[in-house]
Amino acid sequence: MIKLVIYLIVIPIVIYVMDSININRIFKKNKEFQAKLFYILLVFCMSYLLCNFLYDFLYVFK
Repeated sequence: MIKLVIYLIVIPIVIYVMDSININRIFKKNKEFQAKLFYILLVFCMSYLLCNFLYDFLYVFK
């Protein structure tokens, strides 16, 4: 249950942080779908890593 709450907090934070990166400059022209898909996958990966870190951090000090 606590992990779900952490995910609900972390995902918007990661989206807010990732919004500052202009990933369209990395991809080729007319590859908008791939860029958006990469952005979504990157957000989920970063959220997963941050959530697990915070969960383990809380578990150690519990």
